[in-house]
Amino acid sequence: MNLQAFLRAARAAVIALALPFAALSHAQTMPPGAKQPSDFPRAKLTAGMYVIDAAVAASDADREQGLMYRTQLAPNEGMLFVFNENAVHCFWMKNTLIPLSIAFIRADGTITDIDEMQAETENNHCPRNNGVYALEMSKGWFAAKGIKPGMQLKGLPRVQ
Repeated sequence: MNLQAFLRAARAAVIALALPFAALSHAQTMPPGAKQPSDFPRAKLTAGMYVIDAAVAASDADREQGLMYRTQLAPNEGMLFVFNENAVHCFWMKNTLIPLSIAFIRADGTITDIDEMQAETENNHCPRNNGVYALEMSKGWFAAKGIKPGMQLKGLPRVQ
């Protein structure tokens, strides 16, 4: 092997070894006091023939944290936000490391709006209709499953 080939191979090896560390440095760790994903209560929801494993955020603190700092979701995993009032509830993606889709839902389980949200942005995502629930899933999940506004989710916890 000549010197140029050796240097190319060495450079490629350094880059290959550095990539996992670069990804780790970008990922944020859970701040002190933040709930671990396994600490949220869970609900099994259904959307048509699909079963969703949803972490439930029903308190102000849990809704504020949401899916912040998470680096991945399982294929049918999401987070259900439960609100105590029927209103327009807006969302943003500050400290949220993965792109998400969000469905806004009325008290009867009917999806009113679905929006796509980019990771780590502070853009507001607001539904056009009042609701008491919002369900965040991996970006594109609703479209890939054919879930659209007007369809109903089952298994939602009661609103207080």
